[in-house]
Amino acid sequence: MLSQIRPFLAMTVIVVPVVARAVEEPTKQRIEGAIRKAIPLLEKGARGFAEQRDCFSCHHQTMPVVALATARGRGFEVDTKVIQEQVDHTTADLKKAIESYRKGSGQGGGVTRAGYALWALEAGGAKPDETTAAVAEFLLTRDAKKGYWRSSSRRPPSEISHFTATYVALLGLKAFATPEQGDRAEARVAAAREWLISNRGDDTEDRVFRLRALKLAGAPAEDVALSARDLLDRQREDGGWGQLDDSTKSDAYATGSTLVALHDVGALAADAPAYRRGLSFLLDDQQADGSWHVATRSRPFQVYLETGFPHGKDQFISMAATGWATTALALACPPVPK
Repeated sequence: MLSQIRPFLAMTVIVVPVVARAVEEPTKQRIEGAIRKAIPLLEKGARGFAEQRDCFSCHHQTMPVVALATARGRGFEVDTKVIQEQVDHTTADLKKAIESYRKGSGQGGGVTRAGYALWALEAGGAKPDETTAAVAEFLLTRDAKKGYWRSSSRRPPSEISHFTATYVALLGLKAFATPEQGDRAEARVAAAREWLISNRGDDTEDRVFRLRALKLAGAPAEDVALSARDLLDRQREDGGWGQLDDSTKSDAYATGSTLVALHDVGALAADAPAYRRGLSFLLDDQQADGSWHVATRSRPFQVYLETGFPHGKDQFISMAATGWATTALALACPPVPK
């Protein structure tokens, strides 16, 4: 494990007062019911995408794997074959391009695709191998002179932010850099840490992944705390977060990803009032079929396909939103012994 990437020993839970509205209490029964409704849709959508495309996707592989693995760790019944199928699908997609990764070319989607793919493998329990080493080599050489990693796509919200690209690259190196790559990985982590401290984001996606990356890169606790407070200060009266500061509507993608980030860095406990209000928003926003619907802001460039997940042209972002929302809800449930 890279010595620069290590957890803090302690961190103060930040609670920011916000103007509250009357919401229904996110009871244990409501939370568990919402998760159980979402799991079959996540499984169906992940399988449906893999059956029609041989390429990897962050929305139909990584986010379902993260959500399903989290729910399983909280005692929910999950089809583990689905998780393994997504790991195998992701591995096969990377392996067919292994020489491109070794040469520093990678695949379409660049760092964001490579980093999200390694995240899916890490969350799914995959072990390091020659393919992950090749992808780690690509991450080490890509944007080496910049001090951070660039997003090469313009598909908001998940494929546009340099902070997102930087986080998934750091996570990929933490999980899969080989001992021989260790010194170079340490140098990339140090450079990214300085860039993250010096630069702030413009929207929720930037802020979420800047926070995650600061913690992962071993930034000083005060920088992580300030980043967390910046996110918490933007919680809305309805308990949710919006993707853009001037957007009129909170949504499950922004809300779920924010709650998970704040929880994962140790800045917001799942029983804190702000977290509970966020859960109430997610529970109220869930569709009758168990999904969360978020309207896309990306221009389509691929041939449309049906994966079995609802919401038509909005299904990719809605799949990711459902993954984030399910993960946020599952984190509010007690973990089960391994």
